[in-house]
Amino acid sequence: MNRILFLILLAPLTSFSQIHQPNTAEIQLKLKKLNVLGSALYVAAHPDDENTGIITYLANGRLVETAYLSMTRGDGGQNLIGPELRDLLGLIRTQELLSARRIDGGIQFFTRANDFGFSKSADETFQIWNKNEILSDVVKVFRQYQPDVIITRFPPDERAGHGHHTASAILAQEAFDAAANSKIYPEQVKQFGIWQAKRLYTNTGRWWNNTINENTPGIVALNIGSYNNQLGQSYSEISAISRSQHKSQGFGSRGLRGDRLEFLEYVKGDKSEKDIFEGVNTTWSRVKGGQKIQPLVDKVIQGYAMENPSLSVPLLFQIRNEILKLEDSIWKKRKLNEVEELIGDCLGLFLEITADNYFGTPDRSLVASFEMVNRSAAEVMVDRIESQGLEMDTASTTSLKNNIPVLFKTTKKVKSSLAYSDPYWLKENHSTGLFTVNDPTLIGKPEKDPAIQFTFSLRIGNDQMKVIRPLIYKTTDRVKGELDRPFEIVPPVFLNLSNSVFIFSDDKSRNVDVKIIASGGGNSSGTLKLQVPAGWFVQPASAPFELKARGEEKVVTFQVFPAKDEITSSIKAIAEINGKEYDQSLLSISYDHIPPQTLLPKTEAKLVRLNLKKTGNLIAYIKGAGDDVPSALRNMGYEVWEMTDEEVNAENLKRVDAVVLGIRAVNTNERISFIMNELLAYAKIGGTVIVQYNTNNGLATNAFSPYELTLGRDRVTEEDAEVRILKTNHSVLTTPNKITSKDFEGWVQERGLYFPSKWDPNFEAILSMNDKGETPKDGSLLIAKYGKGYYIYTGLSFFRELPEGVPGAYKLFANMVSIGK
Repeated sequence: MNRILFLILLAPLTSFSQIHQPNTAEIQLKLKKLNVLGSALYVAAHPDDENTGIITYLANGRLVETAYLSMTRGDGGQNLIGPELRDLLGLIRTQELLSARRIDGGIQFFTRANDFGFSKSADETFQIWNKNEILSDVVKVFRQYQPDVIITRFPPDERAGHGHHTASAILAQEAFDAAANSKIYPEQVKQFGIWQAKRLYTNTGRWWNNTINENTPGIVALNIGSYNNQLGQSYSEISAISRSQHKSQGFGSRGLRGDRLEFLEYVKGDKSEKDIFEGVNTTWSRVKGGQKIQPLVDKVIQGYAMENPSLSVPLLFQIRNEILKLEDSIWKKRKLNEVEELIGDCLGLFLEITADNYFGTPDRSLVASFEMVNRSAAEVMVDRIESQGLEMDTASTTSLKNNIPVLFKTTKKVKSSLAYSDPYWLKENHSTGLFTVNDPTLIGKPEKDPAIQFTFSLRIGNDQMKVIRPLIYKTTDRVKGELDRPFEIVPPVFLNLSNSVFIFSDDKSRNVDVKIIASGGGNSSGTLKLQVPAGWFVQPASAPFELKARGEEKVVTFQVFPAKDEITSSIKAIAEINGKEYDQSLLSISYDHIPPQTLLPKTEAKLVRLNLKKTGNLIAYIKGAGDDVPSALRNMGYEVWEMTDEEVNAENLKRVDAVVLGIRAVNTNERISFIMNELLAYAKIGGTVIVQYNTNNGLATNAFSPYELTLGRDRVTEEDAEVRILKTNHSVLTTPNKITSKDFEGWVQERGLYFPSKWDPNFEAILSMNDKGETPKDGSLLIAKYGKGYYIYTGLSFFRELPEGVPGAYKLFANMVSIGK
């Protein structure tokens, strides 16, 4: 993690109730699922690769356990809803997948693979990921989840269109055999045993096989457009809502009605003739002792009273007791969870615990408010409430009468040994391709368990069971109503630096602000200091602080004096409280479609000392899909005017020294075609217009360029690919900063993307580059004189390089906005 800015985006809270109370039709569907013992696992590479239609159909139509294994968390993609990239984008897309699964009924798994960006081959992908490590993760999920049927999204070759896609199919095929071999990853076998899935099929895509149909030999077809009367929607309608959760990728989808076929192509295992579950015993007879359970489940389904579900509770307990007698197995665990959920559903049982704040700190007290309601005529007794996180154990018995809430509060101290709640895969530094996860029990999980949980020991008549509920925080918004978010464990103070990158363009000192924020109740006082590279100087050396209340903030300003030599290093902030050091910042991400996310990265920023020259003062920036380039421009010393469409007019443009369009602005801003005439007129009288990368989807030729310019799909994914300078003496490479091949060292993830494939002779190609084994790509930076000014189109990935503090990217961008001055 290298982003340390304190970001609160959109709403601070979103409603994501931890427990959904199903309606009577949904309960009936869950009762039917209790009688189905089958499972399927869908496998692909990224969030949004999964076929939500198949997942919805299998989970809600066939009522089988259905899961999606994504190799990555989507860290290397682009973000259409905000500036977050890399690790932060991966966190957003993780939560988008979980939001999708809450809708389509699937379960979510991941490997430790980091999405390092577009890859042109599986070989490159495996080298960067460390194939053996990721294969072990896939095998673990197969052994742990024990799917009967495995479906891959992609074929294991170049038809998949992306090295990650191809790799996901190869890994699934290898794991299909490896999971059944006790000699492969034997440490897993001790815990999970071995597992042989029945078959593996590929969900054949229309982009590589557009002639396939239900009559093609060897093909199994699934009708994902069927209508479910109990849910009141077709599976394709539900899947569209699920897919629309991938908002950061712009995958909003329209619900479709009517039959829709998906095709599965045989790869491994037993071949099916017509049905993907042929030869799979999906009844209770697949489990030793299950023959006693099947008639009981049949009976509870037949006798289910939708007007009074609680009448099913005695028989559900009888089923539960029979399940408890079974030998340990995946199906005992699954069906025990299902029947206990059903008992709570039929009782209309509401058990909720809310904290007095969404943050808590170890060894400090919090107030927990309990609400318990039994919405049935059944007799429900709460005999005990336990929480290890709060060291709480109440053994008094409470009777829950029909629809009469039991409310109470208790003040407890948070256990001192509890770990902080930030994402487990981001706690340690990680490589380009592999996240560091020191706890093997977490591998495969989408996220950690809730920070604090409560176990309720219930007695219903003569039967007993336990129910676990998380601690959450709730509030009421005047517009949105009741909102909730997870309760999280955090350090007592956060330290937030004012920038993620500090550029020292000369040897003059500059101020560095550190915001100290108290997270927990009670007094927090101590001293604050900065760590800088050798040869640098900070004044004052340390500063005292005192925060008396939760949420109180204080800004401490340090003056930092740089050394004369150019260097790329880091600056860190550390607070000492009662002899203990704290060095975490607070980074919060909140969007309406996912729960709020809290990250606790080290309070550290890039420190770049370079002799950076610039001309001009005021830059206009027109927002695109979302990036952090405006912050980088301010870091260079520019004033940035983030113009709205309405502000783009000739009078305002006269005031600025250059206009920069954000990434994919032409793709995402419907007004660009109307304001482009103003921008080109500005360039014609001497201004500079810089357009950053766009995709070629739906773009009209010349809609955004004064001359013929055709966007392609060429990209250079190797961040260390050789950059050849074609126009050595062009002013963009000489003024005000001299640009050499050395300035392309240290770039991250890629060189650039979606380079133009054709351009008018008025454009000059400045640079040439290509990935290994490919032909030169010359369209990464095109500059045209237009009237008295300049028009620049660039596919270079400045949106990635500038937030990472890449010195050469800063120098080249400064030259671009300074051109002609």
